[in-house]
Amino acid sequence: MSAFYLTWIVVLLAGFGARDQTTVAGLVRRQGARPGVLLVALACAVATAALAGWAGSLVLADLPPPARAIFAGIALAISGAELMIFVPRRDPKEPTNSLGALAIVLFAQELTDAARFLVLGLGVGLAAPYAAGAGGALGGAVLAGAAWAMPSALEWRGLRWTRRAIGAALLLAAIVLFLREFSLV
Repeated sequence: MSAFYLTWIVVLLAGFGARDQTTVAGLVRRQGARPGVLLVALACAVATAALAGWAGSLVLADLPPPARAIFAGIALAISGAELMIFVPRRDPKEPTNSLGALAIVLFAQELTDAARFLVLGLGVGLAAPYAAGAGGALGGAVLAGAAWAMPSALEWRGLRWTRRAIGAALLLAAIVLFLREFSLV
């Protein structure tokens, strides 16, 4: 169960203000809170977390225990770097009303974001990919629902610095994990 809770919390932190959230919030601000947008966002969040959990189960089968911790450290480091470097874009200039197009965009954004990579890394590192996938799905669903219900929360000025601080914390956690794995701490 610790993999579920840890992944849920990390996904909530890493996913706040991410590209998928800004996309959903931008559409809601322009078009109103359409239930279809919420359903597509929830479906994409659950599908990408499930895919990351499944990929974690494949990787887990091939890695010995010491390599699992290193894999988790790499996932933390890459996710932290993404949060520190990449800034989510502004609202879409000409959003479409197509839910299919929204699903494709959200799926692609979520498949390559820090939160889903953390699901993969923690699933492998904690040897519980399905629990991590479930935690990631819940965290992604909460974030999608928050972006749909409160799109103005993503206009907060301190969001960029908050994401960078979370990224720095993930990088620090990766460094500590590497040092502990190599018995340097």
